[in-house]
Amino acid sequence: MWNTEAQTDIAASPGRVWQLLADVAGWPRWNAGVAAARLLGPFATGSRFEMQLPDGGPLLQSELADVQPGRYFTDVTAFHGVVVRVTHAIAPQSEGGVRVTYRTEVEGPGAAEIGAGVSADFPDVLAALKRLAEAGAPAR
Repeated sequence: MWNTEAQTDIAASPGRVWQLLADVAGWPRWNAGVAAARLLGPFATGSRFEMQLPDGGPLLQSELADVQPGRYFTDVTAFHGVVVRVTHAIAPQSEGGVRVTYRTEVEGPGAAEIGAGVSADFPDVLAALKRLAEAGAPAR
């Protein structure tokens, strides 16, 4: 199994950051690696979502494998014998704000190449999430 992590500290409430992460249709606002996304059901364990990448490739179908509201969610995408798991975690910091961590795990043929490709833009994605979360009004 191949894995990596990326993280950033965000000066915003956990609720504000969770609000952005749980708004699947809003992901393209801060994730340049997503052209469109649509949640098929509630933002809860077992629900599915579809994602279109900017390169116009096939529509990706993923599952919310584990959702712990306000804390983390893990999505799983499987294709051609490869399984990609990404956990998006929020950890409140004692000095205020939160640390957001993306942990990516990939299993299957070509896991290292696929994992590196999937996660290559995560530092930029997290920086954009940070900008949006810090600019917006605090979540209730």
